[in-house]
Amino acid sequence: MNTGQMPEVLTLHIALSGWRTGGQPWSAVMEIPEDATLGELHHTIQKLVKFDDDHLFEFYAGRNWRQRKVEFGGPESPFDASEADDIKLANVFPLPKSCKLYYHFDFGDDWVFEIKSPIRRKPMNRRAKYPRFIEESGRRPRQYGGDRDEG
Repeated sequence: MNTGQMPEVLTLHIALSGWRTGGQPWSAVMEIPEDATLGELHHTIQKLVKFDDDHLFEFYAGRNWRQRKVEFGGPESPFDASEADDIKLANVFPLPKSCKLYYHFDFGDDWVFEIKSPIRRKPMNRRAKYPRFIEESGRRPRQYGGDRDEG
């Protein structure tokens, strides 16, 4: 974590993962301050994919979406929003070697997103508003009434 006054910025690469990919990839790149929490990341991803924030969620790390090496928020999983709001991204990244962060939303429909971040951070741009989306590719997943939304 940055020891200066301004937090540094993480560049996160987010991709639809798990069984829902169906051969049609979707991904996005965003920048978010390292002092943002997992709860804020949850809300940011919800806004990005235009989902209704109406289900439980969890974050975990592993080599792939099926393997859990680290669960965030203590022994209870899924954790509630108050625990997610206590865990800063600076305490999550960098992840253990060969691990990626996974965001699992709606345990019935099993939306899984893989989140990777390079180890290198960059200074915050005082003029930029964070979190900010840099790019998106593929067809956006659709929460209800089908698998995909036009991106």
